[in-house]
Amino acid sequence: MEPEQIESFISEANVLIPEHIEVNEVLLNKAKNLKFVQTGAGFDNVDIEACTMKNIWVSNAAGVNANAVAEHIMALILGYYKNISFLDQSMKNREDETKLEYVGGELLGKTIGTIGFGAIGSRVAELAKAFKMKVLAYDTNKNIQSNDVEMVDLDTLVKNADVITINIFLNESTRNLVNKEFLSKMKRNALLVNTARGPIVCEDDLIEALKNNVIGGACLDVFTVEPLQLDSELRTLKNVVLTPHTAGMPDGTKFHEVRYRFFVQNILRIQRNETPQNNLNQIK
Repeated sequence: MEPEQIESFISEANVLIPEHIEVNEVLLNKAKNLKFVQTGAGFDNVDIEACTMKNIWVSNAAGVNANAVAEHIMALILGYYKNISFLDQSMKNREDETKLEYVGGELLGKTIGTIGFGAIGSRVAELAKAFKMKVLAYDTNKNIQSNDVEMVDLDTLVKNADVITINIFLNESTRNLVNKEFLSKMKRNALLVNTARGPIVCEDDLIEALKNNVIGGACLDVFTVEPLQLDSELRTLKNVVLTPHTAGMPDGTKFHEVRYRFFVQNILRIQRNETPQNNLNQIK
């Protein structure tokens, strides 16, 4: 739905599920009857403080699609090291198999670092362990502990990981976290994976690093502007694997069914004057 279409009903709405719209003070001033804002996993498009001031609950659906995203991350990593997309296209283009030039790789013995150790990051760690990878994790929550994972500071993770996967929310502290300085600290052949939010990575800096072999490659499911622009240089780079923001969709309609069942249960909680699950604010 386009933002301008919201004008026709927002004043009557009790619940808002915002997709690709900004829930800011301007919108909230028109939403006279709004009681609840339910987002997907991310909530960077919602002014939570403004909602709290107007006694509007805000919740997200973090964790609902954690396994799907984690599996997508591992699929991207495997696809990158095994050259799946390159070899697939070569076969379909009927190229001479004996003349193909590529380098393969194994996950065994490699170090993967997850920035964020919540539902997705911890699941990635479990899957990576099955491939006998060493796992490093960084999280701003210093109370998180794990027997199987080495919790480290961000700088240590960036410098030592062969694969870095981003599993954090987008906010002002994480916007452009992955910039020129960050990329310069990574191993020369390291792989960056982002299935979280595009603006966490400074796209221009990443493209420059990929073109100049500052890092080995990248696997990206999210972008600064979505859909990814047709003329984006990312589409032309051989050391990049791209998917169109589909990491959280394991079984098509099945995922939507689980997601919206969660939404319905939260809406029913609001009707009963109960605290919604995964609430991001507190209403008096």
